[in-house]
Amino acid sequence: MRKRVAAAAVLVLLLAGCGSTGTASSSKESQPKMNMQEAADKADAILDETFAAIKPPVQWTHTYSMPGDCYVDRDRSVMTIISTERRASFLGVLERHWKGKGYKFVAASQNGLAANFETQDGFQLEVLIGTTGQAHLSVTTPCVEKSEVTPPTSKPNGPDYSKQKLPAPNVKSTFWSSDAPLSS
Repeated sequence: MRKRVAAAAVLVLLLAGCGSTGTASSSKESQPKMNMQEAADKADAILDETFAAIKPPVQWTHTYSMPGDCYVDRDRSVMTIISTERRASFLGVLERHWKGKGYKFVAASQNGLAANFETQDGFQLEVLIGTTGQAHLSVTTPCVEKSEVTPPTSKPNGPDYSKQKLPAPNVKSTFWSSDAPLSS
């Protein structure tokens, strides 16, 4: 857990000066006309589409859903081990999918294990791969009208760890966990 928190802190520091964050714009015109629940539903749909684009599929679990003052964070962690040799491929799948959806690349970490994208309407997408090969994907909504927010309804692809301490990735994949380098 400490490693994830440290990695997330590094990502925040790396991305802090590189563009917008999940905070509100001061201009009302630039804010989407939706409430926090609708924004959370859209964030869930972005994550559902993203995980559907990962081939072969990985096991994932919800890790948290946190409403803020006017935004919502949705976070999922991959329980499939992503080997050192396959991490660039995993990130490449996400990058191609997100760019194909018209999302704008915002920043990447120097080590290539974290990246940030933004949708046309201000949703922030982040991916971070930790030292144990566990990928974490999150979506932060733009500032929207305050409302109650329900937990995500998507069923995890594997065990649900959302109400307990997240273990290290523990699912082996013949592709994603392989130590064999990919041929060009």
